[in-house]
Amino acid sequence: MKKSITIIIAVFITATILAIAGMTGKDNNREKKMENSKEYQCWLTNKTISDEELRKKLTDEQYGVVRKDATEAPFKNAYWDNKKAGLYVDIVSGEPLFSSTDKFDSGTGWPSFTRPVKAESIRERIDRSLGIERREVRSHLADSHLGHVFPDGPAPTGLRYCINSAALKFIPVEKMAESGYGEFLYLFPAYSTGKKTEKATFAAGCFWGVEAYFQRVKGVVKTQVGYTGGKTVNPSYRDVSRGDTGHLEAVLVEYDPAVVSYERLLYHFWKIHDPTTLNRQGNDIGTQYRSAIIFHTPQQEKAARDSLRQLEKSGKYKKRIVTQIIKAGVFTPAEEYHQDYLTKNPGGYCHVDLTNVD
Repeated sequence: MKKSITIIIAVFITATILAIAGMTGKDNNREKKMENSKEYQCWLTNKTISDEELRKKLTDEQYGVVRKDATEAPFKNAYWDNKKAGLYVDIVSGEPLFSSTDKFDSGTGWPSFTRPVKAESIRERIDRSLGIERREVRSHLADSHLGHVFPDGPAPTGLRYCINSAALKFIPVEKMAESGYGEFLYLFPAYSTGKKTEKATFAAGCFWGVEAYFQRVKGVVKTQVGYTGGKTVNPSYRDVSRGDTGHLEAVLVEYDPAVVSYERLLYHFWKIHDPTTLNRQGNDIGTQYRSAIIFHTPQQEKAARDSLRQLEKSGKYKKRIVTQIIKAGVFTPAEEYHQDYLTKNPGGYCHVDLTNVD
């Protein structure tokens, strides 16, 4: 029995050493599939690059990581300690994968991130190459081997995407626009100084989930939860919860119109709740949870009414849509513990599907 345990431990240690040296075991079927794949899609140009061109473009280490599933050495790679602001893209296709805003020092010697820029940019598969089950992550377009994801990361996701530098190319924030990644500048509000932003306000039930959803929408620069539409001056959460002040739980959204239009924000508003339920969303019941679009300009009012008419004509709902369209008035910020609530409390209640942001 002791001899068997010793052999098992020795095999595991050997496999681990080979992985660090860039010689991890492979899934034979998938390796054969990748060997037969000779073209890879490029994100920026929508063109393809052949495997022959790729071999010339990449170093041996880079090719070994992305095409042979190798693992680079820790603490001796390009980005493990990179603290500059910017975007990390696929070395093969240029597809945006991770942002420096989600990067953290995991102490492992590899670049680590709490989440990808877009969930659809990453694919996962079970990896048993070391005799244990891990979750491998690969890029969507080029099917590049990136690394693995582990459930031991920090808030807000609790995940650690442990990624090979060799699979990535770093685009500094100051060069993102000229490199064709300007649409992702919303991730770096500090670099958006001087840019024109606009405000929109929505009420679609409990403001915890509504805020968390809009924070994930591309082009949204800032959000704030609060109370609006009522008669009481400076209401508190307790006041609004009584249901007799007339206030709505609402989210004030600051957005960059160069990245996302007001019409697109309306699309998200209709998507995340049921506009036919009067004074109720999910488990929450009360007038403070009623559905409303609070417009700030005549243009927003027109867009809101047009979108409402289109939705009514679509026949999507058999019941009458009860969403109010009202002019923006006094907006009282909610108490600090309500701001970014689901970021501070990832397991908190939410009636909105936060995984369905497109």
